[in-house]
Amino acid sequence: MRFSSLLLVAVSLAGSPLVAQEAPRARDLGIPFPGDPGSLNAITDVAGVRVGHTTIIEGEGALVVGEGPVRTGVTAVIPRTGGYEPVFAGWYSLNGNGEMTGTTWVEESGFLEGPVMITNTHSVGNVHAATIEWSRDAEANHPIAPGIWWSLPVVAETWDGRLNDINGFHVKKEHVFAAIESASSGPVTEGSVGGGTGMVCNSFKGGIGTSSRLVGDYTVGVLVQCNYGRRPELLIAGVPVGQELLDWTPAGGAGGSVGGSEFDGLGSIIVVVATDAPLLPHQLKRLARRAPIGIGRMGGYGSNSSGDIFIAFSTANSGAWNRGDNSTVEMMSNDAISPLLLATAQATEEAITNAMVAARTMVGRDGNMVPGLPHDEVRRILAAHNRLESR
Repeated sequence: MRFSSLLLVAVSLAGSPLVAQEAPRARDLGIPFPGDPGSLNAITDVAGVRVGHTTIIEGEGALVVGEGPVRTGVTAVIPRTGGYEPVFAGWYSLNGNGEMTGTTWVEESGFLEGPVMITNTHSVGNVHAATIEWSRDAEANHPIAPGIWWSLPVVAETWDGRLNDINGFHVKKEHVFAAIESASSGPVTEGSVGGGTGMVCNSFKGGIGTSSRLVGDYTVGVLVQCNYGRRPELLIAGVPVGQELLDWTPAGGAGGSVGGSEFDGLGSIIVVVATDAPLLPHQLKRLARRAPIGIGRMGGYGSNSSGDIFIAFSTANSGAWNRGDNSTVEMMSNDAISPLLLATAQATEEAITNAMVAARTMVGRDGNMVPGLPHDEVRRILAAHNRLESR
């Protein structure tokens, strides 16, 4: 096996906006979506929310466990700018063949007390421990008494073993620290970055994607790490694009993928929903439960092997968390919440599409190749169905 030097990319630079990625997004291809996006069309349209990635790409050739090839990373979504201030949150699982740590306490307390971290399945433990260590060193927790505190980080995962040496445990604490410390507002780099580096979606390259919707005075933003589904079920803008690409083969490829049959359909999706609307935890669970509608619009259905796990939080009600005093909080009327539910579904659909559009062909361990979504073919198919918008 031949190895290159480690490529460690903290995509957002501490103290500065994220650098906008060069890859096109779904709307750039003329793919139509309902709803009104925010200025960035990203989860960072919700004020205070920051995103950071660390991407690890190393080596090529045959798999040597513990050495590589490596195609993985970690992504951090931080709910609020500033110090320790938990936010109201709720979570939901469509299918539980996956992991999102810390959700038992989110359910019990109604609060998310730190970042949402996303990585590969077998790196959850490393990321969990490193997030606690980072919190200790940064004094990012509120002690019960001097020197006494505890932390239950939220760490989510999807499986990247098709391309990555997943059993080599290559995500280390320095990668976790870099993702958290580099997190920034601004455009979010998508595709094969951070925790999404080695992911596959609908038999094409997947990864990180994001989108947002404006709902009156409020914003709903979504970030996904998509690693689910098969080509035959793929829908884009309601069109059965996957069915029309069944026989498509990339130049030099074999059936669209090398070493793909045994992996087909294995995978999961993590969805993080943020809003600045004043929602309480039970209402945020309702938002999280609408993410599957966006997935379903793309043909996803929560297969047996899929971990489809979602968390939603609100940056409103600053100061609601404290250890001693009662709090007065604002709550949106349930009768007014329906547009936010719709926005969650819409932004989830577009975030997944953005991830697939941004991600490009990748070759990983044992020469396994996963093709990027063929943009020209998608445009041709959508045009044939009168679903392509002019650019």
